[in-house]
Amino acid sequence: MARQDQVLLLEPQHELKFRGPFSDVVNTTLKLANPTDRNVCFKVKTTAPRRYCVRPNSGVIDAGTSINVSVMLQPFDYDPNEKSKHKFMVQSMLAPPEMTDMEGVWKEAKPEELMDSKLRCVFELPAENEKTHHDLDANKMMSSNLLKSESSTLSMKSMSSTLDDGEVKKIMEECKRLQMEAQRLREENKQIREDDGLRMRKSNVMSSQHSSHSMVKEEVLSLRTVALIVLFFVVGVIIGKLVL
Repeated sequence: MARQDQVLLLEPQHELKFRGPFSDVVNTTLKLANPTDRNVCFKVKTTAPRRYCVRPNSGVIDAGTSINVSVMLQPFDYDPNEKSKHKFMVQSMLAPPEMTDMEGVWKEAKPEELMDSKLRCVFELPAENEKTHHDLDANKMMSSNLLKSESSTLSMKSMSSTLDDGEVKKIMEECKRLQMEAQRLREENKQIREDDGLRMRKSNVMSSQHSSHSMVKEEVLSLRTVALIVLFFVVGVIIGKLVL
């Protein structure tokens, strides 16, 4: 008795394509769809089991559903003469009601209950012009990175050479002087605040003292503000020279 036609819908139907290079694992997907109103058992077999890893390689597809089977080709030395040797077969059969032992069902299945579809493997290598284009892109990227690195190095050298030792020394001395001046103003301000606290505790009712203390505070704060502005100006000049 002739076998039944395959009830599963395969995608792709006839070929499993693997695109190289084959120095690493190459994966392709086989979709199995069950358009019937019954569950279907399936198995995926290959003529080269050591070359492929198939997940899942067997199971049950529920009615009206589908699954994706991942077929992974293991790394190997490509030989054009082998491209027509590797083949796959998808075997299936209608699952019996209330199935509990799938392996037992396969063993007891009659030949006329089995359905199968065969697929051949196709190995594809990148075209020479694609490889050349990829190599050119890689070379361009490396050249661009080298140019950026050299440009950064040259800019750092030119930046450091814009100021001679004498100018650097003068600027550093000016910065130190401004820092000392700012420190002196901070100490004076601290002393004035301490004195102001003592005076406030001695006489809280004398408005004239409040007025004089406020004036002193404003003068000290003004001096401190001027010193900070000068310090920021000098720092800005240094940064401007370094950038230019």
